[in-house]
Amino acid sequence: MRTQVCIIGGGPSGLLLSQLLHTAGIEGIVLERQTRDYVLGRIRAGVLETGFVDLMRRAGVSERMDREGFVHDGTLIAAGDEQFRIDFSALTGSHVLVYGQTEVTRDLYQARDKAGGTVLHECSAVKPHDLDTDAPYVTFIQDGTVQRIDCDFVAGCDGFHGPCRQEIPLDVRREYEKVYPFGWLGILSETPPVDQELIYSNSDRGFALCSMRNANLSRYYIQCSLSDAPENWTDDAFWAELKTRIPTEAAERLVIGPSIEKSIAPLRSFVTEPMRWGRLFLCGDAAHIVPPTGAKGLNTAASDIHYLFEGLSAFYADNEDEGIEKYSEKALARIWKAERFSWWMTNLLHRFPDQSEFDIKMQKADLAFLRDNAAAQQVLAENYVGLPY
Repeated sequence: MRTQVCIIGGGPSGLLLSQLLHTAGIEGIVLERQTRDYVLGRIRAGVLETGFVDLMRRAGVSERMDREGFVHDGTLIAAGDEQFRIDFSALTGSHVLVYGQTEVTRDLYQARDKAGGTVLHECSAVKPHDLDTDAPYVTFIQDGTVQRIDCDFVAGCDGFHGPCRQEIPLDVRREYEKVYPFGWLGILSETPPVDQELIYSNSDRGFALCSMRNANLSRYYIQCSLSDAPENWTDDAFWAELKTRIPTEAAERLVIGPSIEKSIAPLRSFVTEPMRWGRLFLCGDAAHIVPPTGAKGLNTAASDIHYLFEGLSAFYADNEDEGIEKYSEKALARIWKAERFSWWMTNLLHRFPDQSEFDIKMQKADLAFLRDNAAAQQVLAENYVGLPY
């Protein structure tokens, strides 16, 4: 097989890149390790920055998102029984859109099907070759047969555990990581959200987040120990603990019900430099991970896709290589800002095992400053709705 861009990883970032390339007349083939049903069964976040929404519109896949997504003009920050609102629209003139990542992926699959795009599933032993030459290729196994794709470029959208990052030599690659000493226990329930906007809550018992997927599907999280397990928590125990961590007035109107999904996610900050080596470009979790506190995971992947698409479009349309040459530099400049915001939000809202009384006082002072200072609120709002590309 032969294509212009071989995209390794069929999640939302890989599918979005392939769809955008299609709009520019650039050929791409997507290789995915799992089945399509598996990819669509993954439960992920769904707070979309303005930049991500614009990319979906540019890719021609925004019709259902624009119709069914929930516009959020602000968010609530709680500390104990007190809460205050960050007004995104008033502070930035912008907003975020709540639309589940699963739905984003579904829309992208349908668009690729309609366009006759090639997305190959159940591809194992995927390996890029000759990335430091002008003739890279990718081998993989599908249905027991070794296959080969020759291409101009390889896009590594294959996640943290994928093969692409490992292809960058150790004497070139540098990795930065912070592992947080707690996780998030999350449940999905077919219940109406407790509020029309997200509630981020700092409490003496630990962090909690009240989120949603739609008007009848809610997503709730509580901070938990890394040694914990989902099966240790009954639904009743989860709801009881959540109620202790959010303001009383929110707890009193909380509608509870059976969970339809329950899991624990560890939290980490991670960045690889560089994000380009030869004809290989890393995108999304293959290059960086953020704790979910700032709702930046999918959105940082989208900014990578933006920079890569712009670079590849200029290369194929005008034989201009500045965009691909500077891809890593541009992507990382924005990534580190998103990492800072997610790190700051995580430190602001969680209880850490080694926190002293002084540390807790400082955390409370930081929250009070945010509550009372319009400039501090604007900084949060600008970061939350998404820094410009």
